Amino acid sequence: MLIYANVRETKGPAMPVDLDDARWDAVCIKNRDLDGEFVFAVKTTGIYCRPSCPAKTAKRQNVEFYETTVLAQQAGYRACKRCHPDGVSQEHSRNSMIETACQLIKNSEAPLKLETLASKMAMSPHHFHRIFKELTGVTPKQYQSALQKEKVRSLLNQSASISGAIYDAGYNSASRFYEMAGAMLGMSPKAYRAGAEDLQMQYMVCESALGLLLIASTEKGICTIEFGDSASVLEQVLQQRFPKASIRAAETHFKEWVTSILAYIQQPRGLLDLPLDVQGTAFQQRVWKALQDIPPGQTASYAEIAKRIGSPSSVRAVANACASNQLAVAIPCHRVIRSDGDVTGYRWGMERKKALLKRESET
Repeated sequence: MLIYANVRETKGPAMPVDLDDARWDAVCIKNRDLDGEFVFAVKTTGIYCRPSCPAKTAKRQNVEFYETTVLAQQAGYRACKRCHPDGVSQEHSRNSMIETACQLIKNSEAPLKLETLASKMAMSPHHFHRIFKELTGVTPKQYQSALQKEKVRSLLNQSASISGAIYDAGYNSASRFYEMAGAMLGMSPKAYRAGAEDLQMQYMVCESALGLLLIASTEKGICTIEFGDSASVLEQVLQQRFPKASIRAAETHFKEWVTSILAYIQQPRGLLDLPLDVQGTAFQQRVWKALQDIPPGQTASYAEIAKRIGSPSSVRAVANACASNQLAVAIPCHRVIRSDGDVTGYRWGMERKKALLKRESET
């Protein structure tokens, strides 16, 4: 049952005390995510603001909260001229602008120059570059590069020739593409086009403390660690990823890796020190490296990871990178939680995530 606080009758309806506390916390950290959910009013100044208002935080006893700007106005308050609570928030405006820029990049047949993009957004190149990286976690050039990589992967499976796929994807030089093809595709363009026909892989499905586990590796190292409930489904997913690769049963040294992974799941300590074949964008790899730096028994929020990699506004991109991880436990995305402490978001199921965190906290 909620307890209601006493507020002045002339200043609108009373608010639940526990809700007030949560909203005050949001004001103290200037939480942009709650802009539009409520406004706060300052008795000593007579103004009302967004939760994210950059002005100096008022004293708690001088602050009260309203569900809408209309209620704040009816109580006699006026809108803040710094955060403009009656208009579109700066955060919303910037997000909309970057979404438009991303769509322009996607729809363009050729890479767009920074100056061109900035001009279309009515901004200086420097300012546009800074905001784009702040909100997406990558520069406009890196974003275009990632789209090119995805496009060339698709075209390699569709075009009549490899060179045609390269140029159709927007690469001006085939030789330059071949220089970075190994890191981008994990194999040569020819092998990728053939469905990883020349790729040698080995795998094993085994029982772990948290259910079935499929572990697979290339010559470079372990490329897949997947939890599942069905061996046939796990094997099918691996085959779909590498339709023409030569996939064989595990050999002796590989079984030693499997033993290490199973022991780590059972009793996690330190870092799982095994050779990994990690494939992802530059941003994803920065996130994954940050995840590996979280010690067992500890957690970090998506926002904290974003700060650690130097992109504090890229919380959503960090979450997407965690969701794209295909190396369970080795890249410990289960150690990332929400800022409010809620355990959520794990591609192999919430129960497994909770179980992993519980095991690590007890070790």
